[in-house]
Amino acid sequence: MAEVAVGKRMVGDGYPVFVIAEIGINHNGSMEVAKKLIEGAAHAGCDAVKFQKRTPELCVPKDQRDIERDTPWGRMKYIDYRYKVEFGHDEYLEIDRYCKEHGILWFASCWDEESVDFMEQFDPPCYKAASASLTDLPLLNKTASTKRPLIISTGMSTMDEVEKTVEELGTDNLLIAHTNSTYPSPVNELNLRMITSLKGLYPTVPIGYSGHEVGLSTTWAAVALGATFVERHVTLDRAMWGSDQAASVELSGMARLVSNIRDIEQALGDGVKRVYDGEAAARKKLRRS
Repeated sequence: MAEVAVGKRMVGDGYPVFVIAEIGINHNGSMEVAKKLIEGAAHAGCDAVKFQKRTPELCVPKDQRDIERDTPWGRMKYIDYRYKVEFGHDEYLEIDRYCKEHGILWFASCWDEESVDFMEQFDPPCYKAASASLTDLPLLNKTASTKRPLIISTGMSTMDEVEKTVEELGTDNLLIAHTNSTYPSPVNELNLRMITSLKGLYPTVPIGYSGHEVGLSTTWAAVALGATFVERHVTLDRAMWGSDQAASVELSGMARLVSNIRDIEQALGDGVKRVYDGEAAARKKLRRS
């Protein structure tokens, strides 16, 4: 059976869908915004929020560091911008406290090995590797060496790359997210049936869906197809500055997403045909034999 413990929650077939609100860098370096997103995600019924952690000097290519870009803080070098949106020890200590206060799990996608070491001090319930990191085996092995559950995302990847990574990591404590890495993703490129394909290929691994599309219906469809966890970017306002905002869900939409996921879970049932009590009166009245 496909199941993995994430904190005190079991994720996998037969369990409630694990809903992740991806804050990422949509906080734009503001702790006030981060807290509003944490509180809103908890109120919406999400199980976890996720951040992204980078060591800028390791993650930003040297040929891009000095390129100037427009930012909310004015025009600056790209490397300086990356530092602006990175939270450090004190901020994550407050995030840890605030998430515990609101009863919601939190973890991060680490983009480099130093970031894994950094995050370990907060005892996260799991890690996620971004689609861009699927072929970064040293980073994935470093993350897996923590013995915490690891979610890998499969966007921008060939099936051969996915299979090689799973073979390298093994399937223990592994979760796989189907995704499309275009922001926002065209609906005709979501290929949601890959969820079914991955469940067939890896029956002992929880398979989920990380969505970057506009709208909610396709994420609900992913749940109907068997996704055991879903992740959507969350924002206070899709018009806010930032590359991920347009592919994100505002807090009111996140509440609808979770509420309808819970309805879908109940509606799917167990696949065993039965006559329900509510049908008995109609059956007695309308059946001739």
